[in-house]
Amino acid sequence: MFSVHQRRVVVVGAARSGVAAAELLAKRGAAVMLTDLRPAIESADALRASGVALELGSHRPESFARADLVVVSPGVPPEHPALQAARERGVEVIGELELAWRWIQGRVIAITGTKGKSTTTTLVGRMLAAAGRQVLVGGNIGVPLSAQVEQSTPDTVHVVETSSFQLETTTTFRPWIAVWLNFTDDHLDRHPSIEAYAAAKARIFANQTAEDWAVINADDAVVVARSRAIHARPVLFAPSGRVTDGVVVESDWIVKRTAAGVERLVPAAAVELTGRHMLHNVLAAAATASTAGCAPEAMRSALRGFRGLEHVMEPAGEVAGVRFVNDSKATNVEAARRSIESFSGGVVAIIGGRFKGGDLTGLRAALAASGRAVVAIGEAAPRVRDALGGVVPIVGAASMREAVERGYEAAAPDGVVLLAPACASFDWFRDYAERGNVFKEEVARLRREKAAER
Repeated sequence: MFSVHQRRVVVVGAARSGVAAAELLAKRGAAVMLTDLRPAIESADALRASGVALELGSHRPESFARADLVVVSPGVPPEHPALQAARERGVEVIGELELAWRWIQGRVIAITGTKGKSTTTTLVGRMLAAAGRQVLVGGNIGVPLSAQVEQSTPDTVHVVETSSFQLETTTTFRPWIAVWLNFTDDHLDRHPSIEAYAAAKARIFANQTAEDWAVINADDAVVVARSRAIHARPVLFAPSGRVTDGVVVESDWIVKRTAAGVERLVPAAAVELTGRHMLHNVLAAAATASTAGCAPEAMRSALRGFRGLEHVMEPAGEVAGVRFVNDSKATNVEAARRSIESFSGGVVAIIGGRFKGGDLTGLRAALAASGRAVVAIGEAAPRVRDALGGVVPIVGAASMREAVERGYEAAAPDGVVLLAPACASFDWFRDYAERGNVFKEEVARLRREKAAER
């Protein structure tokens, strides 16, 4: 049994997962030091009350030199010099996901992918709960896995969204069901190469055995190639329908094809979500829930009334015939492309932020088919102009308020203003959620102004 009793543990990074890891370690008897580059953190008083020592404003080499274990938050690059020095001393360096895994009692369903993780994770949790299973949903979405350890029982199923940053620091993490949704360029501001990013994602399968399951997107060439050498039992899903044994869409139903025949799981009409890619997320969720033993009736029940997550193709209101849609979570090019393709025409896309890699010219075809204009924002605005110029008119905006106003002007009288940034939010905002909330606030302000003019 893994024990940290009276061991000196350094936790690096005081975001959600780092704080959860520090609190868990303190409960388990470790002498915990949490270090963060910020000079002050909101949770300081609560952490000190839990017995966690804080080192703020810097990462001091001497703290790492005295550690028996280092736990790194997902936001901290594993190549950080302090972490490299700890490894050279023989200190084990792991991530928060790996730490929590070592104490989890129940089974884990882990879901990764460049796009769709949060929606799919939420749906799988809803489907299993509707089937009467004891379920905890979290990880990269909502509650860190470390914060679930105390609630974990042998009957618990943990449905966990896992990012590449979390997976790259795992060593023994072994999901009962591992799901890889898709793969496109992303996070190249953090990973040294696209190969390194793919390798991090593929770690979701690394420790699985023949007793486990791997849910694989049969339409994604990278996912298929990276899953050829796995030991788990494969379960295929294919949005294209090009598999004879797996989960596909057939005659307006999500069905499971096997040698024994075709089983209907979910009617496509039950999916109350905007965009073809959202149907793909439901397809993956149905494949996962079916693998976990969930009956079709529970899957259908879970979909009733589910209209998606905040900041994911979220309707943000209408102003004088112009619709506004908040897809702030579309932080990479592929996600933005799918967002734009969800509409038949009249799209004014707000694109930009802090560029994190990928090819913005990948949006040209979607904009040519459905776009009316682009509003370029943030640090990436010059890149947006260079990549998309000549396809649709491009206007700039120096704030989200200006972006909403310029978007409305370009979309009137009957278009859609779509926040699909294809970039990170960290130039103007704390995270994608703050960006989405500010967008919605500005839409509400614009609606009030236009109503007052009537």
